[in-house]
Amino acid sequence: MSFSVTTWNVNSLKVRLPQVLDYLADRKDDVLCLQELKMQESAIDRAAINEAGYEIDAFGQKTYNGVAALLRKPYEFIAAEEIRNIPGFEDEQSRLIAVSVMVNGSKLRIVNGYFPNGESLESEKFPYKLSWLKALADWLPSELERYPNLVLLGDFNIAPEDRDVWDPESWADSVLCAPQSREAFQKLLDCGLTDAFRAFEQPEKSYSWWDYRMMAFRRNRGLRIDHILISNTLRDKNLGVVIHKDVRANERPSDHAPVTLTLDL
Repeated sequence: MSFSVTTWNVNSLKVRLPQVLDYLADRKDDVLCLQELKMQESAIDRAAINEAGYEIDAFGQKTYNGVAALLRKPYEFIAAEEIRNIPGFEDEQSRLIAVSVMVNGSKLRIVNGYFPNGESLESEKFPYKLSWLKALADWLPSELERYPNLVLLGDFNIAPEDRDVWDPESWADSVLCAPQSREAFQKLLDCGLTDAFRAFEQPEKSYSWWDYRMMAFRRNRGLRIDHILISNTLRDKNLGVVIHKDVRANERPSDHAPVTLTLDL
């Protein structure tokens, strides 16, 4: 059976909730992972999400950050296995939620992250980005040992290769493309993960984020920074990954497009 898992940085769930509901009604994903909720859990309109046929497990924060997983009924979260933020890494920001769900008799582990941006190479936020990524890479092996069927997804704020950037030269010194960021991405792969999107031939200039300014979307001046990494046991079950560029064309859109992985489970 096919099982779909989507990541989408909505850049404010309050603003984008109608679009999220429209998207779910249209696509009927089994799991939708959101980043940048920019709201506390108590402010989320759970009734609207439940009415759409989904449960939500959210880790919110006022004004900034925040992540959530929406799960299509009748699937249920295994509540006792939820993790919020990286174990052993002290962090005041709501950036990561890990959830488990039983699918066709096997546990599927989904780790949803809103990875730090880093601001600039000179900013004090860049060392925080690198330390967060190191903590994630240090934690993942134990998580993979416990959950062989694991998906790590979210807004990584990293473009892993030059082909993921519309103009690599102009972005070379950015926190999204810096060698340190790309090395950290590779260390995640070295844990035993695969970039599900790159498992297949893809069209050139495939991006998931476009700046609101300079008509970047219309000119397809984007970056691929929203990723879905899968464990080795899921590699043969990867049916494909699609970037829903049409959603970025909505009125009042997020600057990110949803990205969907379909698994044969």
